[in-house]
Amino acid sequence: MNDATSLSVAVRIRGAGADESPLPWAIEQLRRAVQERGGALVADEARARAVVELQAVPAADVVNEEAFQLARTADGITVRGAARGVAYGITELADRILFAVDPAQELLDLHDAEFAPATPVRSVLRAFSSDALDLDWYRDREFWTAYLDHLAAHRINRVQLALGMTYNYSHDPGVYDNYFGFAYPFLVGLPGWDVHAVGVDAQERARNLEALRFASDAAAERGMEFFLSLWNHAVQPELEANENLKYPIRGLADSDTADYAAQALSVILRECPNIAGVTFRVHYEGGVHEALRTDFWTTVFAGMASCGRPVKLDMHAKGVDAPLLQAARSALDQVSLSPKYWAEHQGLPYHQARVRDLERARPADTDDLAGVTRNTRRFTRYGYGDFLANARDTDLIFRLWPGTQRFLLWADPELFAGYGRESTIGGALGVELCEPLTFRGRKNSGHGPRDLYVDEQLHQSSRDDWRKYAYTYRIWGRLLYNPCADPEEWRRYLRGTVGEAVERALSASSRILPLTTVALGLSASCNYYWPEVPTNLPLLAKPDNSYAFDMPEPFDWAAASPFDPELFETTRQFVEGLLEGAPSGRITPRVVADTIDGLADEALEAAASIDPLGDDAPQRRRVALDVHIVAHLGRMFARRLRAGVHFELFQRGAGGSHLEAAIEQLQAARDALSVIVDEADGIYFRDLGFGDRPTERGHWRDRLMQLDEELIELQAIRAARIEGPAPDPAVVDLPPVRISLSESRLDPSGDFRLQACGLPDDGEVTFHVRPLNQGAQWVTTTATSSEGRVGVVIPAEAFSAYPLQWYVTVRLPGSPPVNLPGLGDNLCGRPYRVVSTA
Repeated sequence: MNDATSLSVAVRIRGAGADESPLPWAIEQLRRAVQERGGALVADEARARAVVELQAVPAADVVNEEAFQLARTADGITVRGAARGVAYGITELADRILFAVDPAQELLDLHDAEFAPATPVRSVLRAFSSDALDLDWYRDREFWTAYLDHLAAHRINRVQLALGMTYNYSHDPGVYDNYFGFAYPFLVGLPGWDVHAVGVDAQERARNLEALRFASDAAAERGMEFFLSLWNHAVQPELEANENLKYPIRGLADSDTADYAAQALSVILRECPNIAGVTFRVHYEGGVHEALRTDFWTTVFAGMASCGRPVKLDMHAKGVDAPLLQAARSALDQVSLSPKYWAEHQGLPYHQARVRDLERARPADTDDLAGVTRNTRRFTRYGYGDFLANARDTDLIFRLWPGTQRFLLWADPELFAGYGRESTIGGALGVELCEPLTFRGRKNSGHGPRDLYVDEQLHQSSRDDWRKYAYTYRIWGRLLYNPCADPEEWRRYLRGTVGEAVERALSASSRILPLTTVALGLSASCNYYWPEVPTNLPLLAKPDNSYAFDMPEPFDWAAASPFDPELFETTRQFVEGLLEGAPSGRITPRVVADTIDGLADEALEAAASIDPLGDDAPQRRRVALDVHIVAHLGRMFARRLRAGVHFELFQRGAGGSHLEAAIEQLQAARDALSVIVDEADGIYFRDLGFGDRPTERGHWRDRLMQLDEELIELQAIRAARIEGPAPDPAVVDLPPVRISLSESRLDPSGDFRLQACGLPDDGEVTFHVRPLNQGAQWVTTTATSSEGRVGVVIPAEAFSAYPLQWYVTVRLPGSPPVNLPGLGDNLCGRPYRVVSTA
């Protein structure tokens, strides 16, 4: 072959035509990558250094249309699969070319490989929260082009645009900034309806609709599904009664809202033919009284169905009951539910083994507004509820909410691989990430720069603020696609920027806040609990604290529940176990604190190797700063956890030395937070606005003042009480024992045998078993091992409706109990087993 250029590539197409979506887009990405590396796509194969042959086959002829094969040939490379799979193969080649040391040799050295998706739905949600901050990017074609290019190149196959997430309307009678809140009048005018948003004329509506059409068309061109989220259907009295409303909705009565919404939605879906699906918030926070909601949504679903083409329906799962599901199935063929993954936060990859007591079902009452969701279906608010039954005709897609990581960088391959494995639990289809900055500007907090940087070297426009998280999107898409992906898929990108130090620093720091939020569930609501900028919960009981509405009495630190109370322990439970000599086997606050400290040390050690200079110096600084902030947040939480244990021991009479230790640890927590204040000064905006409550805005400096106040209170207690030291109850570590767990189905009964092996003969094992249903209770059976093993038989009929979920508590003589299989050293394991009973 003639080496006319160092990187000359020809594209040969076999099978499907070059115009089949998303092939044209993918070929253009290849052309850009080759051109950026100084080469060119050439038409004459004889002049090409390498030939890329595309063998696109009909989707009906492959097992999975997103799978693809790469193979070396005599003159180049073959990419084979359905059109979507081939597009992934082409963009994989483009990515390798962009980041290879020698791109031409990279193509020539390619090894045969097969790729297939493990997670069917790999989604990202982007929200419109503020007209001040979001209209620019919403109407910007360059933004959508670059943003969707990046997502699609890394195999994210769904993007969701959320409108109306700005407020929880039924709880916010003082709504002000409501652009796209009740979205329809901002997009279309309907003949026969004099409904409009004051200040939004026909020309502006047309611009908004055209932007929506462009975004959805651009997603389809890249082989992605485009979903439109409509989270609010409250018009009156929540909005019209508010004289301060920025964009009042006029001309619509409550009784007509369902008919109007159904017709407007049908028009939008016809005008935007590449909107593949619509998500609704169907519980009371969407503005529809629950006594009326089945009739309301039956009408709206019928409007969707009348648009003249198939459209997928997705319902936010909170509060969904049988009548709503029946209404959805009657109107539309493809119905899914989207439950929250870890309440309104981002936790570890596994799904909570038990919801908090506050989320348990309650008896029905006469509350017409929120009766179903707040009571009989309460356990569906913050998890998968009872939606993972074996026999079901609705799909399930999890949604990671933006309570834990709203703007600080986070990206860990092992964590994201865990999400890839766990998002298909019980036959679920996948997971959607509420991307960083999702709630930026919410509830009229749209002041200052959207990306929150006041340092001009770090600040990016609203068109480009997503680029800070480019590495996050890369590994999110690729590790959902294949949790066992070759690390080269992300390391080739890092090699050209800051390399191994960035991967290590972000990997360690990214596990700190997910672990913290699972172990310390101060509030399920991201309106109140924001671990990035945490409002203080005092050690002393204060019924008026910011979290009191969402925690058990007596409203103090020791009572705060983990988000998974099955596997993690409150401070009060831990101390009771210490004092009574009866530890539970659950993960303790001390273990969590030690783990967080280890992650913080690892992150800071790696961050010290990030060179702040170079062509990509701003991004290096963003990485290093955010790693430092999260690491010191971790140190603060670790010391708060230890302070809580010591203070609870002091409260229970274990001695004044524990008060001294509590003050010492609280001072250390204050010192860690002070480091963040100093490092962020002059870099991040002084009011980090994600809402209108003090708990969802402000700055670390404000939280520092809260810790100072608490220190003064504890020092006053010390001054009033002098007492000699008392011994700290001992904590005994479990000796290393290799215990294996297994399950098997017994013939012909079909019953299940659960078994633990590798035990001494006097080991005691408690089997914890339940259906994969967060509305069900765990059942326990305890047995003693013989000949190194112990087992129990579980009747199949008891678990025929759901998969079977189980774990064990192992008690060995002279050692505290431990729960197995545990989270694993990387915190990304599944701490229970799930067995198919279908």
